[in-house]
Amino acid sequence: MQKPIMAKATAVWLVDNTTLTFRQVADFCGLHELEVQGIADGDVAAGVKGFDPVANNQLEQSEIDKAEKDPLHKLKLKFYAAAVGEEKRRGPRYTPLSKRQDRPASILWLVKFHPELSDGQVSKLVGTTKPTIQAIRERTHWNINNIQPIDPVALGLCKQSELDMAVQKANAKKAKEGGVMTDDERRKLVSTEQSLGMDPEPRMPTAIAGLETFSLSGNDDEDEKEKDLPDADSFFNLPDNDEDDDDRD
Repeated sequence: MQKPIMAKATAVWLVDNTTLTFRQVADFCGLHELEVQGIADGDVAAGVKGFDPVANNQLEQSEIDKAEKDPLHKLKLKFYAAAVGEEKRRGPRYTPLSKRQDRPASILWLVKFHPELSDGQVSKLVGTTKPTIQAIRERTHWNINNIQPIDPVALGLCKQSELDMAVQKANAKKAKEGGVMTDDERRKLVSTEQSLGMDPEPRMPTAIAGLETFSLSGNDDEDEKEKDLPDADSFFNLPDNDEDDDDRD
């Protein structure tokens, strides 16, 4: 769904200058209804100047009039040819300054545990450049000795669903090109949600559990064999050496 530019400022203007419901404003601006209510109460977007969507060629006044008469009417964003494709920006994603220092650790983790990912995929996941990825791959990064691999999902640099999708695309491309996938790569084709929903794998019985099962099976022959075995204490009971002591005397 397309949203108007400066969505929060547009919501402020609509709340102040129209009688639209909170839901109508929220649907049009891509906000939550409670967030729009907070704007009306002055708790949200305090100090934000309203942005007129009509004057800025984003909304027709007739649309506002229809929505004010019918609370179920949804506002339609005015078609703006210059904005077509603007939401599909290319290049790495924006990474906040507070998390940029964590990018080398996440790159090293992806390179180590998902070598099938291309530099372009890694760049999109963590928002970095290809020269940085190449330097970490070749271990020529200036700080490579101090970098520890950390999962980018744990660092908040990408979502688990995005990582799963990138891995699936990489493995599908490798299979299409005729590459042989290892068992680990086949497991990666299964998303996290699917793997969590699978039944747990059967565990091998421990040594104690196996002995308990064996003893409860009622195998009399084996019990008799165990009785025939010499006792461990018999190996340590040496014969008396009284005669030898007498000879020595």
